[in-house]
Amino acid sequence: MSSADLRRLDREIRATSKKLEAVRRGELWPLNGRERRAMTRAVAGGAYRVARGRSSGRAEQQIESTGSAAEMRLSAELSALHGERQRIVTEAARTKAAKKSSGWW
Repeated sequence: MSSADLRRLDREIRATSKKLEAVRRGELWPLNGRERRAMTRAVAGGAYRVARGRSSGRAEQQIESTGSAAEMRLSAELSALHGERQRIVTEAARTKAAKKSSGWW
């Protein structure tokens, strides 16, 4: 394990956490291209229906669904990053213990 790997993972964890919080606040910048297109379609469709005097319920549901999917994606990514960090730390501790017990130190 190198400190660089841990720093890189910590940086990615911080960035992903910021993205997750932004999605929870309803911001659009952390969305990927597919999610942005779905959100734009839903907003445009809802605006069109409202302009025609109809309900925008389905568009609102699509917006919520897209936001929820983005939140789940970022949560899974964050969980994977935490797992990878833990794996690296455990591997380093195991290597250190093996060296110590074999008399290398």
